[in-house]
Amino acid sequence: MRRLYGTARLGWQAAVEAEGLVYNRTEVPGADPVSYWREDVFYDFSTTEIDTLFSATQQLFAACVEAGDRIVASDELLQRMRVPRDCWDVVRRDWEAEPPSVYGRFDLSWGGEQSGELPKLLEFNADTPTSLVESAVSQWSWHLETGNGLDQWNRLDEALIEAWTRNLRLWELRNGRKPHVHLAWTSEDRSGEDQMTVAYMADCVRRAGYEFTVMTTEQIQLDPGDAYFYDAEGRHLDVVFKLYPWEWLAEDAFGPSVVADLRRGGGTTWVEPVYKMLWSNKGLLPVLWQLFEHDSVLSRYLLPAYFADDPARLDLVTTGYATKPLLGREGANVELRAPRSGELLAEAGGRYGAGGRVWQQLHPLPDFAGPDGPHHPVLGTWVVDGHPEGMGIRESDGLITDNLSHFAPHTIDHHVREARRP
Repeated sequence: MRRLYGTARLGWQAAVEAEGLVYNRTEVPGADPVSYWREDVFYDFSTTEIDTLFSATQQLFAACVEAGDRIVASDELLQRMRVPRDCWDVVRRDWEAEPPSVYGRFDLSWGGEQSGELPKLLEFNADTPTSLVESAVSQWSWHLETGNGLDQWNRLDEALIEAWTRNLRLWELRNGRKPHVHLAWTSEDRSGEDQMTVAYMADCVRRAGYEFTVMTTEQIQLDPGDAYFYDAEGRHLDVVFKLYPWEWLAEDAFGPSVVADLRRGGGTTWVEPVYKMLWSNKGLLPVLWQLFEHDSVLSRYLLPAYFADDPARLDLVTTGYATKPLLGREGANVELRAPRSGELLAEAGGRYGAGGRVWQQLHPLPDFAGPDGPHHPVLGTWVVDGHPEGMGIRESDGLITDNLSHFAPHTIDHHVREARRP
């Protein structure tokens, strides 16, 4: 695993924007806007390293399934993870029913084979992961146009079409008709990232052979007569891909109606399903550690983790630790503490600090330093329909990957292609 420099393509800014990356300009407080997309920098992996990441992703997903079984069977865990009590029955029902689910993203820390260890799980973005357009589309175009590397671990576009096709055909078989798919994003997002993620997913639905409508979550309407959900044109919402977290939806004014609709069945099918509340919650981390601490294989991919009210968390004082809110995004409200002294190494502000927290053993991100300073990558490995299908990399200057991070493309075996050039 190496961080390499390349040559920028002419007109690359317009190219990535045309592909949907309209949120490329990142506003930095007190400074000029910077590019989110790294055009002339990339990470190169060996084939063996990609195999390691594939295996890690595959085994972690299987571990999350076992963890889900443990959580739904335990009122105590559901309570400790702050899953709303009104949702327990529908979460349990959906977990057993396995309704349509399309994608998720593991965030892993790894410095490659040279690090002498295996990838470590930082968290699972299972409900509303973004950085999808840049992972599936922009970095693949970059690879083809620059000729960097022999290949790229990136089968995301094909896999997403296949996932929508399989899941919607199952819906069709169960309901006796083809669904109309709605895809929704909240107008509260001003960056354009959510809107473009939804637009890309809509294109995958189109290529899967289904009709669709793109809308905002604010346009979803509840009929007070039959208590079903409709769009502004009066069309019933059969299947909705919602780029809106379940914990937000559960707290909204429509939340009780959504839960009631799920409870009675035959209403709207939500993608991702409500059981993703179990996986998008950082409480998943201590459950995984409790299950697999002594597993000779899976323990190598995990960091010790505990709920903040578990006395065992104090074992992490000697190693250093991160504290994370149960429900948080983009590194918000994360704190990193130094071994033994507990000195604050890094922190990020945000609006998620009031809920429960978990402690996770400190595992500083690797540093691929350059002339412009440190670069700490997080490897986002994508699971589509339960299968590992690709990777996207975000790198930050600091130890917490936040909303000021950059996206860097990747290649496989760049040195082999370089050796073949005349």
